[in-house]
Amino acid sequence: MSVNETADTGPAATGRRTGGETAGGAHIDWDALRDRARDAMARAYAPYSGFPVGAAALVADGRTVTGCNVENASYGVGLCAECGLVSELIATGGGRLVAFTCVGGDGTVVAPCGRCRQLLWEHGGAELLVEAPSGIRPLADLLADAFGPQQLAR
Repeated sequence: MSVNETADTGPAATGRRTGGETAGGAHIDWDALRDRARDAMARAYAPYSGFPVGAAALVADGRTVTGCNVENASYGVGLCAECGLVSELIATGGGRLVAFTCVGGDGTVVAPCGRCRQLLWEHGGAELLVEAPSGIRPLADLLADAFGPQQLAR
């Protein structure tokens, strides 16, 4: 998927897309991004919760990065899909996330948890467009008054 692809402004299968969203002036193909998240979700390792999750994000340079959740028998060390996504982002050259979506086992959009919202903030900031069950919104709407690197500089 490229940042230059035009978003389909017709109703999405989930009925949640508002259509016409852009990142840096380029249209976002939310259907393609959601498909990439579903592909990642199909590779999730979720034997304990039975809740596989996949995530996909568009990077400012046009790359798409993905991740899936990886559970562990000692529950607390399981990794959310967003952790894998950010690891891929860094391992493939870094950059800034501009659009993000996350899907659950049935393929529908799920919201990132609070911990993952903080992780996304670090690599996408307030302007990162996030597809949530309620629609597409900037991350600042989902994580008000976020803690970030600017607080550490004080």
